[in-house]
Amino acid sequence: MLDMRSLVSFCDYFVIASGTSLRQVNALRDSIQEGLLEDKIKPLSRAEANDRSGWIVLDYSAVVVHIFHEPMRDFYALEHLWAEAKKIRIAKPA
Repeated sequence: MLDMRSLVSFCDYFVIASGTSLRQVNALRDSIQEGLLEDKIKPLSRAEANDRSGWIVLDYSAVVVHIFHEPMRDFYALEHLWAEAKKIRIAKPA
């Protein structure tokens, strides 16, 4: 997760995740959307089902989630593009 508050005005955080296959990327998207919807948190727009692009963006206003297929994550390297952002580690669930 990147703290974007001091760098941009359109969000507070980027969450960056990746999957080893397009199927896994879509499953991550579904899991995130379903989990947040349980808390009545809806994205500003809907991500396309069965996305084949290798990069899905979920915009929750203050938090923008980027889910990459690993080769796309390496290619776009958002962590390097936004190197000035403070990195925040998210603990793995128990």
